[in-house]
Amino acid sequence: MTETRYWLLRHDQALVIHTRDGAPDFPHGTCADFAGLRNALPVGEWRGLPCFAAEIDEPIDGDLAPLRHIHGLLGMEAFALAGRGVQLLDWQRHHRYCGACATPTERLPNEFAMRCPACGLVAYPRLSPAVMVLVLRGEELLLARSPRFPSDMYSALAGFVEPGETLEQCAVREVREEVGIDIANLRYFGSQPWPFPNSLMVAFFADYAGGELRPDGEEIEVADWFAADALPTLPMPLSIARQLIDAALGLSPR
Repeated sequence: MTETRYWLLRHDQALVIHTRDGAPDFPHGTCADFAGLRNALPVGEWRGLPCFAAEIDEPIDGDLAPLRHIHGLLGMEAFALAGRGVQLLDWQRHHRYCGACATPTERLPNEFAMRCPACGLVAYPRLSPAVMVLVLRGEELLLARSPRFPSDMYSALAGFVEPGETLEQCAVREVREEVGIDIANLRYFGSQPWPFPNSLMVAFFADYAGGELRPDGEEIEVADWFAADALPTLPMPLSIARQLIDAALGLSPR
């Protein structure tokens, strides 16, 4: 094919970035320019052209950037597109064989689905819903720190939805399990696809309804109430966690 397109090329868990007219960009060219790519996946459009994602075994000309750096290099739209591409590449890689009978699978032509030719099992891209809750007590915000966070960073509470559980039930359970308090008046804020690795973050505000803070020591090592003029280090602006906190503080979206 001679149609010019953009390419999300992943090597060793990083994406190839080219410099065009002095600015970073995704590689672009025809299929002939990138001959040898296997199982390229259509992931959307970038700057008016189709965009495809593919794995490469050997690095090519350009720089390699981790997915988290794409926002700083190319902005939020590029980060979202790259996140979609990375998740689809992971799905394709992880479903090369049928999970029921181990037969090599084949990709269906008109949808994101891997089908087993032997038993007919179809595997779609997996999405893991997770709930995030920012608890408010008057003018104070409940922020907590996980051992996995960067040094000194605090965020809202979050956890994955369990089988048979509603988003609301998950919010109540996670807050109680992680810090030992009860919440009420749950209010939807927004959602964000989060490709680390395949989550859909669903964010809520909630009001404090009782109990003493008792971090569980595993998921949460410390939690406390913070006033607007005494906040700790917060998550990066591209995350819905930061957007949730900024909204509670009455700040403009970043």
